[in-house]
Amino acid sequence: MQKKIITRFAPSPTGYLHIGGLRTALYNYLYAKNRGGKFLLRIEDTDLKRNSQEATQAIIEAFKWCGLHCDEEIVYQSKRLELYKQYIQKLLDEKKAYYCYTSKEELDELRKAQEARKERPRYDGRYRDFKGIAPSGIEPVVRIKAPLSGEISFNDGIKGEIKFKVADILDDFIIARSDGTPTYNFTVVIDDALMGISDVIRGDDHLSNTPKQIVLYEALGFEIPQFFHLAMIHGEDGKKLSKRHGATDVMEYKAMGILPEALLNFLVRLGWSHNDDEIFSLAELEKLFNPHHISKSASSYSFKKLEWLNAHYIKTLPFERINQQLKDLNFDLSAVHKAGFLLDILRQRAKTLLELILGAKSILEPPKHYDEVAVKKFVNDENLIFLEKFANALKAQSNAKEFEDFTNEFLEKNGIKLKDIAQALRIALTGNAVSPSIFEVLEFLGIQECKQRIQKFLEFRKKQ
Repeated sequence: MQKKIITRFAPSPTGYLHIGGLRTALYNYLYAKNRGGKFLLRIEDTDLKRNSQEATQAIIEAFKWCGLHCDEEIVYQSKRLELYKQYIQKLLDEKKAYYCYTSKEELDELRKAQEARKERPRYDGRYRDFKGIAPSGIEPVVRIKAPLSGEISFNDGIKGEIKFKVADILDDFIIARSDGTPTYNFTVVIDDALMGISDVIRGDDHLSNTPKQIVLYEALGFEIPQFFHLAMIHGEDGKKLSKRHGATDVMEYKAMGILPEALLNFLVRLGWSHNDDEIFSLAELEKLFNPHHISKSASSYSFKKLEWLNAHYIKTLPFERINQQLKDLNFDLSAVHKAGFLLDILRQRAKTLLELILGAKSILEPPKHYDEVAVKKFVNDENLIFLEKFANALKAQSNAKEFEDFTNEFLEKNGIKLKDIAQALRIALTGNAVSPSIFEVLEFLGIQECKQRIQKFLEFRKKQ
């Protein structure tokens, strides 16, 4: 019988949602959906000094924007402190953990002595089997009784079998601080076990935590989940991804005009593949994704690749979906006459929604300014004469093809070519030398609006 897959994403609300975190969440989400399981979200907010409600809300908003929905209510660790204390007490009662009264000064002296002997700094277990009278004036921490020798091994779903020598990595590590608050590794194990998490997909920066967590799973009698540790995302220079390579905050991509469909498609390919396919809808990914096919190697971030994917989705998504995202950027095509046609003529060139918005505004709004560089390069006294003639000759046409036929007739009668007038006409209509096909712009604006804009431009040039 196939086991029930339950995965989770568990960010700490100390800042924005990093795109590397979103990739981790996406992999967990897709695996759960592929196997008919559940994807859960847990906010690890026990560090009251560093956590913020704003960061928590930012994480939730990023998930909402991306369309990754968890299958149960969000779990907040800050509401489970009493639960953690119960399990700490359980380990104390079973003699699997103990109070440690070693002072900070004693620990500092121990570390210096070990370093002097060129030993790995580690707690020496001096209170592991302590039966004397506890020192006064010291609030103890709680330490787990870790194995003293041997190996801890597990089969990683990506990296294969991994072994750790206890002597190299473990000591009796702290599971509760002197103020009674539980430590990260302890809360993770309790929550993953009680939430029924079957598979943990996370970054390989957590690999060193895994043996400690396995010790806790075994001490508590919990089933150990399947672990998958993801290689990091690197910039194109081969170094760990940072702000110098591009935006790292998920919501920055929204502000840049990136569609969530493109961002998710981009992220899933940073470490996972299906044949040579590049384009995947979320529904397709839910059917195809298998975490055992994730690469062991670090992946390389390329903003050009993301722009290419974004351009694809701008070209192919329906009007309603594109406009929904435009509204989030405070731009709405709903009330625009022939809005669908406008989107269709703009989407062929736009790589981001911001480019699409700029293009739409340049057509919808009569120019208030004209690009000086474009005017200097493309406008002269001769083509201004033909531009005025063209405006006077303009007649109503049904579509871009008819405007093109009309323009060709005009060019032939006047013995000129399209290049002699096209850019000047484009500048007059939109304010710059970049736009969709000039014939499509003519169709969208109509002859009255076109004539008014050309006349305004001619008046502007006369004043120069």
